[in-house]
Amino acid sequence: MAAKKQIVELIALQCTECKRRNYSTSKNRKTMQEKLELSKYCKWCKKHTPHKETKIK
Repeated sequence: MAAKKQIVELIALQCTECKRRNYSTSKNRKTMQEKLELSKYCKWCKKHTPHKETKIK
């Protein structure tokens, strides 16, 4: 049997200023094809910064 690709994908959110991966979440690939970008709190920068989607290794 062939493995089925999962619709829900696990992703990490990386700070755009310090480049650290602070958060992990999931997203539905069918409803959101574009990369996710959220404003989240970075504890290393000590402020709210934009976080972009990256892959979990």
